[in-house]
Amino acid sequence: MALSRLRHPVKVISCAPSLLLRARLLSSVASRSLFRSPHVQNLLLGGHGSLLRPASLCMLTGVHENSLKLKPWVGGVKHFSSADPSHTVLQMPALSPTMNQGNIAKWRKKEGDKIEVGDVLCEIETDKATLEFESLEEGYLAKILAPEGSKDVAVGQPIAVTVEDPSDLEIVKNSVSSGSGIREEKPSHHVDRNEVKAQKTSIARISPSAKLLITEYRLDSSLLMASGAHGTLLKGDVLDAIKSGKGSSKVFSSKEGKPPSPQTHVKASPTVSPDSRSQLKQSDSFEDFPNSQIRKVIARRLLDSKQNTPHLYLSSDVILDPLLSLRKELKEQHDVKVSVNDIVIKAVAVALRNVPEANAYWSVEKGEVILCDSVDISIAVATEKGLMTPIVRNADQKTISSISLEVKELAEKARAGKLLPNEFQGGTFSISNLGMFPVDNFCAIINPPQSGILAVGRGNKVVEPVIGSDGVEKPAIVTKMNLTLSADHRVFDGKVGGAFLSALRSNFSDIRRLLL
Repeated sequence: MALSRLRHPVKVISCAPSLLLRARLLSSVASRSLFRSPHVQNLLLGGHGSLLRPASLCMLTGVHENSLKLKPWVGGVKHFSSADPSHTVLQMPALSPTMNQGNIAKWRKKEGDKIEVGDVLCEIETDKATLEFESLEEGYLAKILAPEGSKDVAVGQPIAVTVEDPSDLEIVKNSVSSGSGIREEKPSHHVDRNEVKAQKTSIARISPSAKLLITEYRLDSSLLMASGAHGTLLKGDVLDAIKSGKGSSKVFSSKEGKPPSPQTHVKASPTVSPDSRSQLKQSDSFEDFPNSQIRKVIARRLLDSKQNTPHLYLSSDVILDPLLSLRKELKEQHDVKVSVNDIVIKAVAVALRNVPEANAYWSVEKGEVILCDSVDISIAVATEKGLMTPIVRNADQKTISSISLEVKELAEKARAGKLLPNEFQGGTFSISNLGMFPVDNFCAIINPPQSGILAVGRGNKVVEPVIGSDGVEKPAIVTKMNLTLSADHRVFDGKVGGAFLSALRSNFSDIRRLLL
C-alpha cells in the first residue's frame, strides 16, 4: 500500500486498515500504553489505510514546531491472484528518521503460528534502539523471508508473508520465494564440483594476497568462489579452498608431480618469508566483530562532523579541591551522594547560561548562528551497542542532587537499550568524561548539530605555589583537572570560547555558588 510522509502534526482520520503493523520501544511502558490507545491508533492511520509514524511523542500533541523529513512507513502489501491464494508481504519499515536499514534481532512467531491483534511478530534493531513489531490484524505467519540474524535489511525489503486462511499456509509457503534481496547470515557450507563450475565466471577481480596464494599453491582460480564485494576473490576465499582441497584441479605432468600440500609447500618455497609462513599458520586466529546499527550510525556521524565542522580546541586546568570538599560535605552532613561528573554537569550548565553565545548552533539553511532557549546537556554513555548520549534537560535550573538521580536513571536505560527518542535526540551541548580512566586530557569530536563538547580528564595532584592566609606564598599540593573544549568555529570564536572557559573556571573556584 502507498504510505504517507509525516511532516506536520497528525489529524484524526478514521479508516479501517487492512493488515497493518506498528512498532514500539522494548520494555517501554509509556510507549506501549500510547500505541495501544484507540485514539492514538486513529492518529496513526492515514487517509488510505496507510500507517503513519510520528518522529517523537511531541508530534502527536502538535507542540513540535520544526517539521522533520521522515522516510515513509512501509507496512504490508496485499496480493490477490487467481493462481495463488491471497497473501500479504510484510516489509521492513522505517522506524526512525535516520533509519535506512535494520537487523532482525528475534522472531517471536514461528511459521504457521496464528497471529492475533497486538501480537509481537519480531524484534527489529534499528540505528537508535531495538523495537517490537506488532500486528493490527489477525492472520497466520506463512513464510519468514528474513530469518533471525539477518543484517542490514533495507527499508522496504520483504521480511515475511502472512495469510488469512490457515489452509493457504502450505501453498504460500512453498510458492513464495525467500530470495527477495535479503542478506541472510547463512552458515558456510562446501559446494560440490558442479556448483563451483557454475560460478567460474563470478570472479571479477582478485586481490593481491589472493593472487600470491594462487601462484604459490598452483590453484585454478576459475574453480574458486569469490565472497568479496563486486565479485572480488579475497585471501580468505583462497585459504578456505586450500583447507578443503578445492581449486587444486589443474592437470600436473609427471615432472611437476602432485600439487603441493599447504604444509610441505610453506617449508619448501624459497619465496615465502617467515612472516608469510606465520601469517598462513595463524590464518584462523582472527575473528570478525560485526558492527551494530548504532555503531554504524556513530561512525558515519563522527566522520561527517570531523570533515564538515571546523573544530576549534581550547584547553584549561581547574582546581578540583573545592569540588571534592563540597562533595564530601554533601555526603557526610546531608547524606546526599553525588559524583564529580554530576557537579561538572551543573557547573557547565551554569556557565552556558551565563554565556548564551556558547549555547548555540550553526544553521546551515540560514547560514547564521541560532541561540538555544534552554540548556540541555548531552552525556556520553558507553554501552555494548555503542555510544549513547542521554540528555539532562534544563540542567542549569536543576539541583545537583536531582541531576545525579536523573543521570543514573538515564545511564541505566541507555545500557539496557530502553531510551525513548526524546531522551537522546536533541541537546545543546555535550560532556565526555574519561576521568575514571588514566586519561589526563583529550579532544572530543563535536556531536552535530551541537556546536560544543567538553572533554573532562582525570584529577592529578600537583605542587603549586599558593598564597596562605598570612599573605606568604608557599608550595602546596592541589588537585588539578584538565578541561578541553571542542567548538564549532562558525559559532565559537576566541572571544566566546575564552568567555565560556572563564565562566567555567569561576564556577569551580567558587563551587558553592552552584547551590544557590
